[in-house]
Amino acid sequence: MKAVITVIGKDNVGILSKVSNICADYNANIVDVTQSVLQEMFAMIMMVDISNINSDFVELGEKLDDLGKSLGLSIHTMHQDIFNSMHRI
Repeated sequence: MKAVITVIGKDNVGILSKVSNICADYNANIVDVTQSVLQEMFAMIMMVDISNINSDFVELGEKLDDLGKSLGLSIHTMHQDIFNSMHRI
């Protein structure tokens, strides 16, 4: 099972590190990541393997959402099944 994590907001030092640390705390393995800085805006998409997470998926999403709020970022965590359903033609 995988999840997609998106991060959007004003660029700051350590965003990738902070998101990665939360993933590590929940035993969610980052399998792919892309990030860009456009002018002063940071954008990142992560694909995370959640097969072996040590807690509820909802809790991981809430923890990342709380991080986003504290940093002034929008962090959204979506299960891969929902992501795929939304983008099916």
